[in-house]
Amino acid sequence: MIRAIGLVEFNSVAKGIESADAMLKTGQVNIIVSRPICPGKYITLVWGDVAAVESAVKAGIAKGDVNVVDDFILPNVHPQVIPACSAGNPVVEVQSLGIIETFSVAAMIVAADAAVKAGEVDLIEIRLGMGLGGKSFTTLTGDVAAVKSAVEAGAKTASDKGLLVQQVVIPSPHKNLIPSIV
Repeated sequence: MIRAIGLVEFNSVAKGIESADAMLKTGQVNIIVSRPICPGKYITLVWGDVAAVESAVKAGIAKGDVNVVDDFILPNVHPQVIPACSAGNPVVEVQSLGIIETFSVAAMIVAADAAVKAGEVDLIEIRLGMGLGGKSFTTLTGDVAAVKSAVEAGAKTASDKGLLVQQVVIPSPHKNLIPSIV
């Protein structure tokens, strides 16, 4: 089970790849994802024990220097976060729908983690900057009160960094919208 994750986001693909190499050489970490995203940015998301992830992220930041856009270390990541980053979590029913949108991938993952820890909600997906001009968003579901508190908690983490684009809660999404988001 993945418990600690860290990410560094770069505004240069070349520096991102070089920094990913430094991250892997510094700490005993494993890559979850390391790839270019829109618009010409690069992300590296790693997992391992907390000390290894901290060392790897620190090395990535040092190597990336002025090309670092954002970063984070989550020592106790919620179990729904990684599957939501990959292909999405299977959701049986969408009760109410919460959406958080950020300017960076790093801010989005931290916001999604805070949201899912704040209420009885299910993450549907965390979309990581592809086809979005470098922005990211997460969708989540649960009862209206839980979704509202989860969205507030997640949006606050992004807002505190100045990276929140928008937050929305749809209490009862139209049934024809659901296939588009799950």
